[in-house]
Amino acid sequence: MTVTIENGQLIATIAHHGAQLTSIKSKATGLEYLWTADPAYWGRHAPILFPIVGSLKDGSYRYQGKTYHLPQHGFARDRDFQLVEQSGEAVTFCLKADLQSKAVYPFDFELYVHYELGGEGVQVRYEVKNPASEELLFSIGGHPGFNVPLTEDLTFEDYYLAFSPMKSRITLPLKDGFIDAAQKTLGATNTNLKLTHEMFENDALIYESKGLTKITIASDKSPHSVSVAFNNMPYFGIWSPYPKESPFICIEPWAGIADTIDATGELADKLGIQKLGPEETFVTKYAITVK
Repeated sequence: MTVTIENGQLIATIAHHGAQLTSIKSKATGLEYLWTADPAYWGRHAPILFPIVGSLKDGSYRYQGKTYHLPQHGFARDRDFQLVEQSGEAVTFCLKADLQSKAVYPFDFELYVHYELGGEGVQVRYEVKNPASEELLFSIGGHPGFNVPLTEDLTFEDYYLAFSPMKSRITLPLKDGFIDAAQKTLGATNTNLKLTHEMFENDALIYESKGLTKITIASDKSPHSVSVAFNNMPYFGIWSPYPKESPFICIEPWAGIADTIDATGELADKLGIQKLGPEETFVTKYAITVK
């Protein structure tokens, strides 16, 4: 099942399964910006990462003396969400803790995902509520993929990434899928970064972000572009499968990150973990703007 929202410029479609965006299309040109989820490359469009981002060492973590197992990026992307509210230009979905989630994640939670069209873009807002009397530990992130090239007359290599503000950012390299924090360096986000498939040879490019950050996928040969902007997300990833020459790229804002290579396995000690007190609500958002 899917839900469609629209305004004068765009039509966006969201699936109940995973509450993920499945389409962002221009009314004027018919151009599809969101990745089509071709399973030959990657069979998802824009999954929600919750209650972890990235992978856990040995696929497991410990909490209050017990060991639990979670797959990469958690379980929300594979669960059916409840439709809470819908208007012409906005929709809200919700996922709550149940017996299935508590078998792998022993917390009460309420996750609300809100999509709203505004002008030439989509705002995505996450609200995590803690209805319990104990602290809630979690991570959350977005994983939207975008078609590159956006039109058939161009190639992947015709595009570049532009960063705003244009400054160097700390980059966190991956080693066997985990963060090697000891090898962090300054990444060259103080200039445009030309896209090549080889840049993803070691998996995703991962950066720390502080304050308002915007990443734009653009080409000097086209008037069409996609931007992802966020503020309250301390990390972001940029990813495309390798060695397949995949015709898309993901811009991923994260409030959380994969385990480090020396992670203890204790959830409370996990790098980037969010801690939410009883009856508190965590809110973060990002915006996708298209041209």
